Amino acid sequence: MEIAGCHRLSLPYDSKCRKVHGHNWIVTVYCKSEELNAEGMVVDFKHIKDKIHGYLDHGDFNELLPFNPTAENIARWICGQVDKCYRVDIEESRNNKVVYIKDGDTFKP
Repeated sequence: MEIAGCHRLSLPYDSKCRKVHGHNWIVTVYCKSEELNAEGMVVDFKHIKDKIHGYLDHGDFNELLPFNPTAENIARWICGQVDKCYRVDIEESRNNKVVYIKDGDTFKP
């Protein structure tokens, strides 16, 4: 899914990213299950889109999220929002990508 949004990063060094700026984030959510639900799915894509895109799209991530909104933190947060999610890939801009793979992490924003 593609999400338009802005953020600024809290960093201990000089960086352009400390200023408010925006991206068209490309987010890929991976879910797995040993069995499909009654409708033949692991998770309905509509539910994922409603929960993530519906909340973040065209928003200020600093206002919407209770942590420093790095691509890595956002990927981890998304993984925690989606049932049966084990991996989230985010492309913040061309050639700037992050992969978060859940491995027993109990991230709580």
